[in-house]
Parts: sequence; structure tokens; C-alpha cells
Amino acid sequence: MLMEVRNMTGQSNTNQMAVPEAKAAMNRFKEEVASELGVPLKEGYNGDLTSAQAGSIGGEMVRKMIMKQEQQMSGK
Repeated sequence: MLMEVRNMTGQSNTNQMAVPEAKAAMNRFKEEVASELGVPLKEGYNGDLTSAQAGSIGGEMVRKMIMKQEQQMSGK
């Protein structure tokens, strides 16, 4: 879960975890999804990825999280 944080200039920064302990799990999840999609994600900086590649990872992560939540809510 991300939370909104404002820096000293008042700009919003949503790139911080609300639960810092979840960061490692989210990184593993991101790596797993990238691998499934065939996106060459590497440790550290990944600025060489295209917007489509980066977006496909994030989009698939959201899709999987929504599906998991729906399953939990339906009792499956």
C-alpha cells in the first residue's frame, strides 16, 4: 500500500510504502510478474525499460492484486 507524502516544497510523493516491511515482498512480486511477462527486469536501475514494459508490469500486478482480493472477499 502506498501513502501520500508531501516533501518540503509541498509536492506529493506517493512512492513510499505505508508498511515498509512489505517492500521486499512487493519487490519479489514485481520480479515474478516481470519474469512471467518476459520483461528483462534487473536489480537496481531499470530506466532502459520502455514505458510499455514498465506499465505492463504495474498493470499486471494490479490485476493480480484485485483478483486475489476478489477471491478473498468471495470466500474462495
